[in-house]
Amino acid sequence: MNENNVHIMTHPLIQHKISMLRDKQTGTNEFRKLIEEIATLMGYEALRDLPLEDVEIETPIETCQTPMIAGKKLAIVPILRAGLGMVEGLLALVPSAKIGHIGLYRDHVTHEPHEYYCKLPDPIDQRLIVALDPMLATGGSAIAAVDFIKQHGGKQIKFMCIIAAPEGLKRLQEAHPDIQIYVGHLDRQLNEDAYICPGLGDAGDRIFGTL
Repeated sequence: MNENNVHIMTHPLIQHKISMLRDKQTGTNEFRKLIEEIATLMGYEALRDLPLEDVEIETPIETCQTPMIAGKKLAIVPILRAGLGMVEGLLALVPSAKIGHIGLYRDHVTHEPHEYYCKLPDPIDQRLIVALDPMLATGGSAIAAVDFIKQHGGKQIKFMCIIAAPEGLKRLQEAHPDIQIYVGHLDRQLNEDAYICPGLGDAGDRIFGTL
């Protein structure tokens, strides 16, 4: 297993905001804002290797060669529905990014993911793709989403989650050792119902107020 492809966030602001997310007293509006803020802070780290190219710019003083992001626009791909909560946080950093969507639901008995929707920006093979899901629990949904992205031709893939269980992180690493994984906080374990402990409950329900 390649440990170099996993990045566990240690920034105090990220840790503080994740603690606020965990609090069951945090309401829908604040929870939603925190998810966006954490996604922005994590995105700043996850996008540090975006390719640059020098372009000619005319300043008020003179013309110069200065770096700007190169290549096709970034593709942000939230895993529906909870991943939608992280999109605006990344768009704050890269407003021109293209957005795809992958729809998965988890069988409550087997805990395995099933696809119901997949729409990705074209040409996906020329873009850096950042897949988003606040929770990496069993790893099933993340693995399936990366599978779909690769099947559509995606090559350079990053996965961002706010909290992860060790079991899911290990499964995702083993299934896709070639992707970069960014984790806000690595939690203790999954419980018998495949929920992350201590976790923060159901991220989708808390983002959209459907408790």
